[in-house]
Amino acid sequence: MLKGSVAVVLAGGKGKRLSPLTLHESKPAVSFGGIYRIIDFTLTNCLHSGIRRIFVLTQYKSYTLHRHLRSGWQIFHHELGEFIDIIPPQMNIESFWYRGTADAVYQNIKIVNDEDPEYLLVLSGDHIYKMDYRKIVSFHRDRGANLTIASFEVPVSEASRFGIIQVNDDWKIVGFQEKPENPEAIPGKPYSSLVSMGIYVFDFPVLREALEEDAKDKNSQHDFGKNVIPKLLKKGFNLYAFPFRNEKGEPGYWRDIGTLDAYYEASMELVSISPRFNLYDSKWPIRTYMPQYPPAKFAFNDPNIRKGEAVDSIIGAGAIISGSRIINSIISYGVRVHSYNLIENSIIHPNVVINRYSKIKNAIISEGTKIPKGTIIGYNLKKDIKRGFTVTPKGITVVTSENFKEETL
Repeated sequence: MLKGSVAVVLAGGKGKRLSPLTLHESKPAVSFGGIYRIIDFTLTNCLHSGIRRIFVLTQYKSYTLHRHLRSGWQIFHHELGEFIDIIPPQMNIESFWYRGTADAVYQNIKIVNDEDPEYLLVLSGDHIYKMDYRKIVSFHRDRGANLTIASFEVPVSEASRFGIIQVNDDWKIVGFQEKPENPEAIPGKPYSSLVSMGIYVFDFPVLREALEEDAKDKNSQHDFGKNVIPKLLKKGFNLYAFPFRNEKGEPGYWRDIGTLDAYYEASMELVSISPRFNLYDSKWPIRTYMPQYPPAKFAFNDPNIRKGEAVDSIIGAGAIISGSRIINSIISYGVRVHSYNLIENSIIHPNVVINRYSKIKNAIISEGTKIPKGTIIGYNLKKDIKRGFTVTPKGITVVTSENFKEETL
């Protein structure tokens, strides 16, 4: 166990830009990669890093997330001081919901304080990456930092979605701006910016004092990036950026899947021949909870009539592909694909039913949706929009069970 460290996972966000996938559940609970939920990747990092004291702060439409955590993540030994505790807003300090990322931690500061941590890791529950947090804690300790922020290089054209960091040669932070309209490039790298990954290691006493001060500021938005970090920097605290690298010393894999297009692209990377994010890494198995399903099944093999097959795809347990063709797609657990269907470049979430003679491409089908017979999705975006489907800026059609409430299967 990573002694002296406690993790707080922020998992209460609405994920507005992922709507309609977040109509009925929070962003960390959204399905990813066929059998996982997005939050599984952060929690798996904690598990492999020896962090066994974890608070998960939830808020928005949290039932699905709570059920998932209770079913799959109650694996620690409480008698040894290990835990993963789910904490919805309790109005411990104020009589309102969490007002921002910093306020979420502040409203639970007594609970965290009772654990007497030396370091507090504040993590986001909605990113896809693998990280050994022991490395960033060691980096933090070795430099005598008060706050260390995990950092990542992104194209300047995409950097305005993040906190922008400027550092000196020792990675000490000398400047920070939260989501500026015109992000500053890295010196000598005019097309790249150094951004915050939303992964923080705080000296807990410093954080506690900063949160107490922030709570009294009526003009604050109570956000780490917008308020707490700039104030700490202005006061002269030691802030450092931790360069996120893989075992080869190269930039690590990290995806902030905050938009539908980003979610789709990160998902499609998984079905490539040699994906950068490897779900099959036996040295870093990703934990999740999945219902007990039988193996996936493919039925019928008559190329002149119907043939059940899948190529360049991920197929989850319990899926039945009955006389249909799956190409470059993710079929999650419990999916039923009836005969004479063609599915291409698509993500099919758990327990979806696709009835006969349907054609689907460049689409995301949300959990539990039942696609009626003969449905065409992704071939004519204007018709998709007219039918009430969501179409992303990059032309991905998103369908939920809400779209077919009035239709007969």
